[in-house]
Amino acid sequence: MPITDTFVKTVKYSRTDEKPQREYDTDGLYLEITPKGVKKWLMKYRRPVTGKENRLSFGTYPDVSLKDARKKRDDARKLIAQGIDPSDHHKEKQRQAKIAIDNDFEMVAREWWAFSRNKWTPKHAQQTIASLENDIFPFMGKKAINAIKPLDVLDVLRKIESRGAYEIAKRVKQRCEAVFRYAIVNEKATYNPVTDLQGALTAANPTNYAAITPKELPDFLAAIVAYPCEFQTRIAFNLLMLTGVRTGEVIGARWCEFDIAAKEWRIPAERMKRRQEHIVPLSRQVLALLDEIRPLTSHFELMFPHRSEPLRPMSNMTMLRMIERVGYKGLMTGHGFRSLFSSILNESNLFNPDAIERQLAHVPASKVRGAYLRTQFMPERHKMMQWYADHLDLIQSKNVINVKFGGAA
Repeated sequence: MPITDTFVKTVKYSRTDEKPQREYDTDGLYLEITPKGVKKWLMKYRRPVTGKENRLSFGTYPDVSLKDARKKRDDARKLIAQGIDPSDHHKEKQRQAKIAIDNDFEMVAREWWAFSRNKWTPKHAQQTIASLENDIFPFMGKKAINAIKPLDVLDVLRKIESRGAYEIAKRVKQRCEAVFRYAIVNEKATYNPVTDLQGALTAANPTNYAAITPKELPDFLAAIVAYPCEFQTRIAFNLLMLTGVRTGEVIGARWCEFDIAAKEWRIPAERMKRRQEHIVPLSRQVLALLDEIRPLTSHFELMFPHRSEPLRPMSNMTMLRMIERVGYKGLMTGHGFRSLFSSILNESNLFNPDAIERQLAHVPASKVRGAYLRTQFMPERHKMMQWYADHLDLIQSKNVINVKFGGAA
């Protein structure tokens, strides 16, 4: 006969053998009373697969009422009817709840970043975590990673796109996808919602870095020479113009990378975009620049250290600000010198196009071909870099203000 609310409330422990006292309801549910008077709800059932007897605990009275206990019993019976063991089901729910608590998106993303960072350059590692901290964590960092839906991710990516940062949105999407892959492998998530966002982002219009033409170079050089700037900045700027390398490779230059006897600058693979060592032959003009800056910074590891933090390189915005201040904002960039370098050398028809491409560190698809180019064109590249420096000197000599690149700045 079913028990009642009044009975549950008033029943007392009455056994004399100190064993638990059981008061049965229906369909396996019963109230167990301990010698100390604690009342617990339990259900006796047989496991669907093995048929062995087992028990489920539904909590204590009065925290769990008779009505609530019967609801829990009915839910368990529905699972049993489907061949699901309610005890295993309950344990799995507890495990998932723990995963949700212990594994919000930010926690897993930071774990993924720490795991992956040794495969990246320090700069890339910093850019990666900064993009997550700025654009992802504030909006879905505290959400359980296993509860995040495609629309949750898309809403955050749309916020990035709304400010016109389409390329950043694309990269952040790739990083989120990698975080979810890591979570799945480590049993912190079961689904990667980013895979459902294929084609959901706005395609960015490819744009080239602003660059002046060879015909505009004389006026540009005159403006640069006439502009008063710090000595270290001018040396770095001239080095950028004379070598065809990227801005980051100049400002991160280390004295140990320069072989003065061989007249070569060997930039290590970890500092290069394509992760391959790059050799820059040094012209007389560049060697003169190194002689000028050596007394100022040779006691540092970096050739162009930050003014207040010498263990860090100078700001990567230094070159661009200088270009903007001489009136070429939007017309020229630090990267534009690479376009100019390529245009002038190719238009000269004096050098093998493969040698020019290799000097720009444009790595061929074939690694074998890349190794061949690296060794085959070094003598020509030495001649080419000297020709290019002399060519800039020649242009400079025709300007009203005549200051050699390798002379005092």
